[in-house]
Amino acid sequence: MNGGLQKMIKQAQKLQKQMLEAQEALAQERVEGTAGGGMVKVVADGQQNVLEISIDPQVVDPEDVEMLEDLVLAAVSDALRKSRELAEEKLGAFTKGFKIPGLM
Repeated sequence: MNGGLQKMIKQAQKLQKQMLEAQEALAQERVEGTAGGGMVKVVADGQQNVLEISIDPQVVDPEDVEMLEDLVLAAVSDALRKSRELAEEKLGAFTKGFKIPGLM
C-alpha cells in the first residue's frame, strides 16, 4: 500500500472511532419536551428514544381525554425534535458534506 492510501485509511478509522464515541455519548444525553405549560413532560435521549413521560394529575380529566392525548403528543414531538437537534449538533461535524442516507 502506498503511504497516501495508508494515511487515508488511518484517518477514516480515527473518524469512525470518534463518531462511535459521539454516538455513545448521545445515548447518555437527555432532553426534555413539554406541553401545557409543563403539565406534560417527556424525556428523551440523544438517540431519539423516549425514556420518561410524566403527567401532572391536574390535566387528567376523564371528560377530555383528547386534550391529554394532544398534550402528550406535543410533548413527545418537542422532546424528539430537541433530540434530533442535539444529534445534529454533536454528529454534524462527522456527516457534513456527506450525503449518506440514514446518517442525519
